[in-house]
Amino acid sequence: MDPEQFDPGAFDRNMAHRLMLAAGTQQIPVLLVRGAASGKTLVVTAGVHGDEFEGVRAILEVADVLDPSQMHGDLLAIPVAHPAAFWSAERTSPLDGLNLARVFPGNCTGEPTEKVAAVLAERVIARADFYLDLHSGGTAYAMPMMAGYDASDPRSSAAARIFGAETIWGHGSIPPGRTISFAKSRDIPWIYTEARGACRIDSGDLKTMKQGVLNLMRHLGILMGRPTLRPIRLQLYGDGDTDCGICAGREGFLLNHAQLLEEIRENQMLGVLVNSLGELLEEYRAPRSGTVALIHEHPVVKPGDSLYLIADCVR
Repeated sequence: MDPEQFDPGAFDRNMAHRLMLAAGTQQIPVLLVRGAASGKTLVVTAGVHGDEFEGVRAILEVADVLDPSQMHGDLLAIPVAHPAAFWSAERTSPLDGLNLARVFPGNCTGEPTEKVAAVLAERVIARADFYLDLHSGGTAYAMPMMAGYDASDPRSSAAARIFGAETIWGHGSIPPGRTISFAKSRDIPWIYTEARGACRIDSGDLKTMKQGVLNLMRHLGILMGRPTLRPIRLQLYGDGDTDCGICAGREGFLLNHAQLLEEIRENQMLGVLVNSLGELLEEYRAPRSGTVALIHEHPVVKPGDSLYLIADCVR
C-alpha cells in the first residue's frame, strides 16, 4: 500500500486488518485492529532493531486474541518495523548500515532506513494517542525486563507503572533520532521496553510484554476492565542512551565481572578485555556508584562498542 493512501479511519470497524505499507523497496507489515466503537489509538512497534524478537511475538499473539467487538478504539501495531534488518537478524540494515532507532523522523527521499523511518513517523506513530516501542537486548546486550519513560511527562510515568514490568527507568532527556523522540516532538506520550535479549524469547519477558500491551489498552479505555498491576521493585533514573556507556577502545574478548542490576560502587571493576592468549588489553571500572543497567554479553567486542551502562537507583 502507498503510505500516502494509508488512513486507519478508512478501514471498517469491528474488524482486524492485515496489510503492508511500502517504504521504498521494503514492505512494512501492519496489524490494525479496529474496535466496534470509536476511542483512542494505541500504536505499538517492535523489530526496530532486527535482532530483537520478543516484541514481534508479543504483538502477533496479542492481535490474535483481541475481540474487536469488545474494543472502544484501535490497536495499530507494527510487528516488524525494520524488515531488512529483521530478516538478516541484525541491529542495523544490511542495505545501508543505518540504525533505524537513530534516524527519526527520517527522509522519504533518503537512504532505505531513512525511508522506513519517514513512513513509520508520519503514517503510523503520528496517529497515536499513546505510543509503545518494544525493544530488548538483542544479540549483544543483556538488559532487564523494564519499561522506560519520560520523567518530565506524568502521562508517560503513569503508563510505565501500569505496564507491569518490575523495573522502570525514568529519563530526564531523550536523544534525537529515536522513535520516542519523534513521539515527544508531537506531544504523544510514550514508553518503551527492554528485555533480556540474546536472540531468544524468554517466556517470562514475553508474558510481561503481552500483558503490558493489554494493560495499556485498558488504561486508555480501549479494553474494558482494570490493568493487571505488579509491584515496582526497582526504579532507575538517568540517561538511557546505550551509545554513551563505557565503551571498548580495542577489539578483544570481554570477561564480565559485574552482574546485571548489581549495585556497584565508584571504581569497582566491571570487566576486563583480553586477547586470544588471555593477555590484558583493557580494564573497565565504574565511573560512579549506581546500578548496572546494561551489559555487553556477547564476549567478542569491537572498538566503540558500549559495554556497560550505569543508572541511578531511586529506590
